[in-house]
Amino acid sequence: MGFKIMNAQTIAEKILSRHSGKNLRAGDFAVCKVDFTFGQDGTSSIIIDRIKEMGVNKLKTDFCMVIDHSAPSPSEGVSGVHKKMRNFSQSFGTYLFDIGCGVCHQIIPESGKVLPGDLVLGADSHTCTYGALGAFSTGVGSTDLAITLSTGKNWFKVPATIKIIVKGKLPKGIFAKDIILQIIGSLKSDGATYKAVEFSGPVIDNMGMDGRFTIANMLVEMGAKAGFLPVDKNTLAWLKPKIGKKKLIKDIAPDKGASYERVYEFDVSKLAPQVSLPHSVDNTQSVASLKKVKINEAFLGTCTNARIDDFVAAAKVLKKRKIAPDVKLIIAPSSRSIYLEALKLGLVEIFIKAGAVIVAPGCGPCVGTHNGVPADGEAVISTANRNFKGRMGNPSAFIYLASPATVAASALKGYISDPRTYF
Repeated sequence: MGFKIMNAQTIAEKILSRHSGKNLRAGDFAVCKVDFTFGQDGTSSIIIDRIKEMGVNKLKTDFCMVIDHSAPSPSEGVSGVHKKMRNFSQSFGTYLFDIGCGVCHQIIPESGKVLPGDLVLGADSHTCTYGALGAFSTGVGSTDLAITLSTGKNWFKVPATIKIIVKGKLPKGIFAKDIILQIIGSLKSDGATYKAVEFSGPVIDNMGMDGRFTIANMLVEMGAKAGFLPVDKNTLAWLKPKIGKKKLIKDIAPDKGASYERVYEFDVSKLAPQVSLPHSVDNTQSVASLKKVKINEAFLGTCTNARIDDFVAAAKVLKKRKIAPDVKLIIAPSSRSIYLEALKLGLVEIFIKAGAVIVAPGCGPCVGTHNGVPADGEAVISTANRNFKGRMGNPSAFIYLASPATVAASALKGYISDPRTYF
């Protein structure tokens, strides 16, 4: 950007400084150039309307749209929105991920459109997912996004940063979802409001990218503005086949002596499988502390946990076994490529033989648009990131959140169950 960063900075301070051309500290305000933006079919209609109202003829930042929240369309009205998105994409020459491509927070990283050090705005609250790649990524409203499209910039207040160190030896049958549920249960839903969160420690260093995406995805559930996991050999190996010859910023790391608002340490050596109880993500307990909670539906999918590592864990539990006769097990891969890989690995066959129903890659069951809306009074255990009333389409249902392994074990037993006996 033609300037030199002075003094020790956190990752958030560093990225926003580069995109504003100024040396910024926590609490500063700045207008920053945005690298990448996107909308999905629940938010893009308003984006399109605002662009037309402002008379914008050319977009000033890289933009794509994803049809994932209701894909394929479950209604005439939604079909109209999808048509509107396709027409806009053709008119402005933007990229559109159509039905069957998958969930925005999986297919956008897969496409190589987001790089370490990027500044990303998405019209979706879980845009923080791309912090797994070292990007400052955050969700905004549709009108804010339209303004960014018209100017190429937006304003930011530089967030203070919380550092979270995860240490210990991860027990068998315990996964990234259990770790982040424990952290959210400890810090609570407002524990990181408008803060950036940096993760470090040996458990994170040894974690694969699928687990890192899970952790980054759920940071907004404790109020975070953005979050960052290490940009290391794991990150670069994951990115390399997706970005071709694009150049990467190498120093996506905090400076020594950077200032943190708080530092937390979590030792996961004795961590048990975690479950979020209705109707709040931070209402967490261990599986062992729950009495037999009967379930009617189990859902394995979403932008949080529908990747290959998640499917491998669930398949280990379900292989050569049958789900309980009164349980519906619905599985939605996070992308077409994940679906194909699961087919190649024989995971889909394991799921179907166990009694699962595989639906198209997308968000439908998670947001309650189709493909698994529960009935009144039914209990669902899900790998999703939210369990608020009505989240899956019925405010009279009860949603529990857990890891893919716990969801699979619960589908077998018919009640919320500990998966560790399968590992």
